[in-house]
Amino acid sequence: MTEKIKISSYEKKKFPSAQTILLVIAAFVALLTWIIPSGKYDSLTYNKLDNTFVINSKGKTTLIPANQKSLDELNVKIPLLNFTSGAIYKPISIPDTYEKVATNPQGFFEFVQSPIKGIIEASDVIFLVLFIGGLIGIMNLTGAFDAGIMRMSSVLKGREYILIILTTSLVALGGTTFGFAEETLAFIPILIPVFIAAKYDAMVGIACVFLGSSVGSMCSTTNPFATIIASDSAGINWTTGLYGRVMMFCVCTTISVLYILRYAKRIKSDATKSIIFDQKGEMELLFGSVKENKTSKLNHRLRIILFLFTACFIVMVIGVSMLGWWFPEMASVFLVGALLIGFVGKINESDFVNAFSKGAGELLGVAFIIGIARGVSILMKDGCISDTVLYNTSALTQGMNKGVFVNTLFFIYNGLSFFIPSSSGMAVLSMPIMSPLADTVGIGREIIVNTYQYGMGLFAFINPTGLILATLGIAKIGFDKWLKFVWPLVIILTLISMVFLTISVFNIKLQKGF
Repeated sequence: MTEKIKISSYEKKKFPSAQTILLVIAAFVALLTWIIPSGKYDSLTYNKLDNTFVINSKGKTTLIPANQKSLDELNVKIPLLNFTSGAIYKPISIPDTYEKVATNPQGFFEFVQSPIKGIIEASDVIFLVLFIGGLIGIMNLTGAFDAGIMRMSSVLKGREYILIILTTSLVALGGTTFGFAEETLAFIPILIPVFIAAKYDAMVGIACVFLGSSVGSMCSTTNPFATIIASDSAGINWTTGLYGRVMMFCVCTTISVLYILRYAKRIKSDATKSIIFDQKGEMELLFGSVKENKTSKLNHRLRIILFLFTACFIVMVIGVSMLGWWFPEMASVFLVGALLIGFVGKINESDFVNAFSKGAGELLGVAFIIGIARGVSILMKDGCISDTVLYNTSALTQGMNKGVFVNTLFFIYNGLSFFIPSSSGMAVLSMPIMSPLADTVGIGREIIVNTYQYGMGLFAFINPTGLILATLGIAKIGFDKWLKFVWPLVIILTLISMVFLTISVFNIKLQKGF
């Protein structure tokens, strides 16, 4: 009787689901559109068809010649080549053009429609997730996962920590080089069973993939969706400040790996110390409890299936990083992979359809999370408050001491990323406004790029409008448990980022002094 009362009490106090959290945030944002004044910057877009600039000012468009003189007259300190080469392909904000516009508060009907609009707008990401789920459903039907996991467990027996180091480091490398982010959702349901079989928990699997991606994106080096587009939008070469970012990448990745290893070692010694120990049975049911007597032998056919499965991800990475692929192409890779695996595994048509549908259905909740999160962004855009927030935060930093300025801007980007979780979107919106502040303070514009990366990247660890809730939704882990796991690491990396930014300002002082 006592046990039943305890369970009932626990369920009453259970933290809200990801979908509920996002709906609460959406309601809060809708409320903000009634409080925060609406305003917009004029935007500038390059039209390569007739080599002109298109200025959008309060719904009216104006065409001007696409030359450096036009950029100088608009006070846009960005080389013309950055537009004509295609490096900047999104509309950028024009400095000193912010004006208040007619308010467009988002009411009840807009709030209700926002998840629907978000699902429609994020359909490319959602279909990728569903096709990944379908592929995993086919893989589970073949028994290749169980066979592969048992084989890997025997090979890494006593050295399971290697899996943590390799996974986190490789994903981080993908994040820093080509912006490995949404694509990592594909790895979560695959790697969690591997980590569970290695006597870790699902949190370790989530951490290796999500933290690896987040740290890599935070310390981007050649990431076209962060470093390159932000540097282009700031009017500097993306290689400026590269060595410092490489150093930060090495430091932050090493700390993150050690942090995960410390947690993994603790729960391997005592499973009850797992933050999600109360979900142990649920995790084994969700991801399968691999037992040797139920596992298929890793025969020739299953090896081919595992090869095809692995090849899907290799092809996806090559396509995204080298061939300019995006979500439709990535989803197509997983569909073709599922069909090939079904053929090799000799799965009949009805079983294939049922397994694929079941696998996709298990990730439907994640698809809703992605759509609702996108709906939050739509509310802010339609309510015209994003530019107002950007304008006021840029004004806040004027006249500050260099050290205070750079650290204040770091936290400002933390806050701004809640409203604008897209790294490329943040870059083109904020850099033309924020980067000129570097000139007035007397620091290099690459430091503004760094504050943008570190501030936005670090908040992504816990940003509910970003990818974290969708990632946790795959493993059905509560946001509260993730916060409990990750907050010490966030504090550590915050302090490291602040020290690095302060030192970078100090170094510029020394260089100018000499």
